[in-house]
Amino acid sequence: MHFPSVLLMFVGGEIVDLVLQTGPVAKSVLLLLIAFSVLSWAVILSKWRVISRARTQSERFIRSFRKAQRMQDIASVSDQFRPSPLVGVFEAAVAEFKRQMGTTGGIHNLVAIQRSMQIASSEEITRLERNLPWLAITGAVTPFIGLFGTVWGIIDAFHGLGTAGAATLRAVAPGISEALITTAAGLAAAIPAVIAYNLILGSIRELAARNDDFALEMLNLVERQQTPQTTEARR
Repeated sequence: MHFPSVLLMFVGGEIVDLVLQTGPVAKSVLLLLIAFSVLSWAVILSKWRVISRARTQSERFIRSFRKAQRMQDIASVSDQFRPSPLVGVFEAAVAEFKRQMGTTGGIHNLVAIQRSMQIASSEEITRLERNLPWLAITGAVTPFIGLFGTVWGIIDAFHGLGTAGAATLRAVAPGISEALITTAAGLAAAIPAVIAYNLILGSIRELAARNDDFALEMLNLVERQQTPQTTEARR
């Protein structure tokens, strides 16, 4: 018999049998760990999809923005880059720009435009970070939940050993192996969550840095558009 077949039989048969033979506390722990794992994978897949779209659309938006000569040129097509957090930053700057132009006919406070972009950037990053703490919670809590199941299982195994009065490895090994399943389940839930949390958080920080860089480019565009208007007003 080939090795993969033996491994498949062990994973499909032995592990399932051990899980089915565990006590009610161990089963409850395993169900809780499965719930954490399913939730964390749902967050992981959702966040990777959102961040992938945000990164792609941000690159396209930046290319279009740098090709545009006027703010109105990019404002008319900004909706098609909507998944990008840069769109929210851009629209906040445009809103403040129009507000000042409508009030005084010119730009008199660049700091207000900068603050508007900072607020919008913070809101966009907060949106990207939504539900991300669940991965940190899963990575921090599930190993201890699995350890609790292990400790409880070992206590139960030694209690049964003391009741039976047979101090042999054959008598205690099944109970300990059943108990260790919860530790393995806890690690299986925690490791992907921790890895994904750090990778996703790094991607979000990259997008946040891109927001900051774009805000500076946006201020340059506002100043370029302000200069002709100021010169014309002086004439």
